[in-house]
Amino acid sequence: MLKTQSRYAIDPATAKTLDTDQLRDHFHVGGLFADGEISLVYSHYDRLILGSAVPKGGALTLDKVAEAGTPSILDRREMGVLNIGDAGTVEVGGKKYQIDNGEVLYIGMGSGPVTFSGNGRYYILSAPAHQTYPTTLIKLADARRVEMGAPETANERVIIQLLHPDVHPSCQLVMGYTQFAQGSVWNTMPAHTHDRRMEAYLYFQLPEEQRVFHMMGEPTQTRHIIMANEEAVISPPWSIHAGAGTSSYTFCWAMAGDNVDFTDMDMIAIGDLR
Repeated sequence: MLKTQSRYAIDPATAKTLDTDQLRDHFHVGGLFADGEISLVYSHYDRLILGSAVPKGGALTLDKVAEAGTPSILDRREMGVLNIGDAGTVEVGGKKYQIDNGEVLYIGMGSGPVTFSGNGRYYILSAPAHQTYPTTLIKLADARRVEMGAPETANERVIIQLLHPDVHPSCQLVMGYTQFAQGSVWNTMPAHTHDRRMEAYLYFQLPEEQRVFHMMGEPTQTRHIIMANEEAVISPPWSIHAGAGTSSYTFCWAMAGDNVDFTDMDMIAIGDLR
């Protein structure tokens, strides 16, 4: 079963007038990871598609998506698939890839239908592409690991870069995830923006009764959205994207836009936030 929806881009002046429900309607993505479903959100920020597939021991095939406007979703797109569940299999172009927890499968433009099977819980990201790069399983041993933060600032963490220029080429999709040490809860602080690229976060490995307060908005007009486990949030290019949890957690970050430079950030001093 395939479920799709669209989210339209809005400007920062409009965003600061929104109440809680309206903010969630535009930026919060819930209802992901339903058994037996592929669920996709087509964002008009850099045309990023994000979503999930949960075959629950069966098989689900992703092919035509009306919002993409092509016979098959990958005709003019690339895709990254992160498995946050048990080991599973993704079949692309007649080849099967076993994806373990925490691994990413990069799928190049023009690869045709994608079939998800097994007990994986697959997080899907797709962006427009201009050329084909090889479909590749990126294992944890291949990832670039960057350790940052400290216990005294409650942000001790490791950034695991999987779809990144130093690991595997892509047209514009960059992705990985950040894991926090026990007792650390602050992500992406000091905050930043990058007006040349949008971003999306998936929060996971968050205990069911805990929450993350996701910070967004212009630096002088911040707002928050409360996130539960396995929920995603869309971050516009003009917005900060940071957060603090009521416990430790992991989040997958993904970017699409003008470049693939992970360090292309416009930093915001903590004292300048409002």
